[in-house]
Amino acid sequence: MDELVRNLEVEVLAKGWRTLRRNSFDFRRRDGQWQRLTRETYDLGDAAAVLLLDASRDTVILVRQFRFPVYAEGDPPLLIEVCAGLLDDDDPETCARREAEEETGYRVGVLKKLCVAEMCPGSVQHRIHLFLGSYTATDRSGVGGGLVDEGEDIEIIEMPLDEALGLIASGGIVDAKTIMLLLAARDPRYRL
Repeated sequence: MDELVRNLEVEVLAKGWRTLRRNSFDFRRRDGQWQRLTRETYDLGDAAAVLLLDASRDTVILVRQFRFPVYAEGDPPLLIEVCAGLLDDDDPETCARREAEEETGYRVGVLKKLCVAEMCPGSVQHRIHLFLGSYTATDRSGVGGGLVDEGEDIEIIEMPLDEALGLIASGGIVDAKTIMLLLAARDPRYRL
């Protein structure tokens, strides 16, 4: 591939929970001309997300939790989602298993990786490794609910897969990773 970017200059604008950068660079357009661009990027780091699915009962485990950015937009801030979290130096599979147990109290049986998705590639560095994971009622190992010291206050929800899919259509589930995993769970190519 021909060179697409040259003369990259990076300025750190903020470094708190994650890093916000201003990136200035020359971009080679398809016609060969170079154009100077500036883009701000917010680096969230890589994450893993897992939808827990009991195929024998056709049920899923989801979580409901407060999301401040959604609150700030004026929308209902308690979102129904799949389990997810930042890798924190773990590999994606280890992270998916860890987050499922922390958030739901269930141990994951079979874990199947579906894909890696760029969640907002225009401005956010944030890849999510998406998994389907099996569970049964006997796989409950703890209370779940997340980690209080991380500000988590998570409600655990078990429901039929068809009901969860209906919540996508009605606007009750709006989280992108959750929508992708629920739709994949219905596709026989991805079933556990």
